[in-house]
Amino acid sequence: MLKRTRRHADTVPVAGLSIYDPMHLGLFEDGHRADIPLVYRNLLMGGEPGSGKSVALNNVVAHAALCPDSSLWLFDGKQVELGLWREQADVFVGPDIAHALSVLEQLQAEMNRRYEELERVRRRQITRDDPVDVITLVVDELALFSATMGTKEDQEAFVRLLRDLVARGRAAGVIVIAATQRPSADIIPTSLRDLFGYRLAFRCTTDSSSDIILGRGWAQQGYNAATIAPEHRGIGLLLAEGGFPRRMKSAYLSDADIYSLVDYARQLKHGRAA
Repeated sequence: MLKRTRRHADTVPVAGLSIYDPMHLGLFEDGHRADIPLVYRNLLMGGEPGSGKSVALNNVVAHAALCPDSSLWLFDGKQVELGLWREQADVFVGPDIAHALSVLEQLQAEMNRRYEELERVRRRQITRDDPVDVITLVVDELALFSATMGTKEDQEAFVRLLRDLVARGRAAGVIVIAATQRPSADIIPTSLRDLFGYRLAFRCTTDSSSDIILGRGWAQQGYNAATIAPEHRGIGLLLAEGGFPRRMKSAYLSDADIYSLVDYARQLKHGRAA
């Protein structure tokens, strides 16, 4: 049968929070909440340094860290953006391309194992009723792994493995969230970008950089993250599956807020372990 990778099947979600619940990202410009379900979807976000990408990414990580049915796998080439969450992560990868490739291969093997089990029990996807964690894979600064560290072969292997996880992981309970401050075609190939159901573009330096995140042609249609003013930190364009980019303001988390959430997640984790 399907087995939980970390926690017991009878774990009671604290305050009812589940990775299957919509995650709060912020507010749309019309005042409605920007809540998106992460399960069975993936999220790509990008923007120039200081645009608000890191705050939005911490909202995603915080949601996953507070969900007892999520296993958190963090990749942080700089070690400072996601480092605060290191103790709450089941897997943490720093600036080590060999370690990154090894972990992605392990995750690919786990994904394949889950699909074999789903086939055996004649099921198409994992659901919240299954005693198995959803694996939330968060990669911050994609460029460090895909274009900077290691050899060209290492970088190509990283992109190939990540593409496979994005393409096939959703029904097996594998969510991929990737972020970069260098949105360019060599960092995010079209074949990888187009697999992401959700895309969030914060201020970019050029029209083409905005299109690298959202998709080709959106800037020409007026959905251009390069037009976001530099002082409007946290403002971005969110593209959901099958829709149009919508202007939104991400929920703000100060460093003090993040520290508080990390402490709270630690308390919840220790309570579950007890």
